[in-house]
Amino acid sequence: MEDKLKYEIAGELGLLDKIKAEGWGGLTAKETGRIGGLITVRKKEMKDKESSKKETE
Repeated sequence: MEDKLKYEIAGELGLLDKIKAEGWGGLTAKETGRIGGLITVRKKEMKDKESSKKETE
């Protein structure tokens, strides 16, 4: 799941071509940090959504 999110976010940020050409190691620390930060935000959103769904059941 995390890999799927990583690629999805990289695509949204327009980094897929760079990753395909240079690999993940070709990203700058700033780009990598941005992807990691967005993964964290998305995971939290999914967890919160799951929690609220369970509360309504």
